[in-house]
Amino acid sequence: MNEQVLTRVREIASDILQSEVSSDSSPDTVPAWDSVQHLNLMLAVEEEFHFQFLPEEMDQARSISAIAQLVSARSGA
Repeated sequence: MNEQVLTRVREIASDILQSEVSSDSSPDTVPAWDSVQHLNLMLAVEEEFHFQFLPEEMDQARSISAIAQLVSARSGA
């Protein structure tokens, strides 16, 4: 996984969730990460990286590192 992608995803998540996050952060560890915030996070990541996630990908994106891995796979990074 690309470290730059991970860093940027963490920054976006921190902004959206109004909380410090790590690569291991997930809805289980961040109280503010509910279904609405998950959608906001995924939309913000899509906007930043200029592509759309498939519904299955959104469902799989259950941690910061999982989101970064999806972005890296999509961008070839």
